Amino acid sequence: EIQADIYRKDDRLITLLKDVYVESRDPPARVKDGGGEHLPCKLEEKRLTKLGHLGDLDVKKVPKGKISIVEALMLLNNHKLQPQIWTAEKIAEEYSLELKEVSSLLEFFIPFTVQEFPKETKKAI
Repeated sequence: EIQADIYRKDDRLITLLKDVYVESRDPPARVKDGGGEHLPCKLEEKRLTKLGHLGDLDVKKVPKGKISIVEALMLLNNHKLQPQIWTAEKIAEEYSLELKEVSSLLEFFIPFTVQEFPKETKKAI
């Protein structure tokens, strides 16, 4: 009985559908020609890295205001070995960094040191 109701035509609904008229219009398509709408893109200023003999291990150019991993290790080691020469101000100027960031870097990041105990104190441990 349900199948029969599904396939049965309802003449009243068919006449109502014939009276319905739908008109649809899409907005006119705009062609992007690329003229005049381009904004100048911000070019990032880069600098060559100061790597010395470790140049093959790292990138060659970094954005100004940033340093590479090898440069960070080198400047931390230089500061550790010669803090009177490699001050935060000199490092900031040499690597184009902000003084506040260099001061934080020198304060919170310390390179590891390997300490070897003399043999006679090993027995005491």
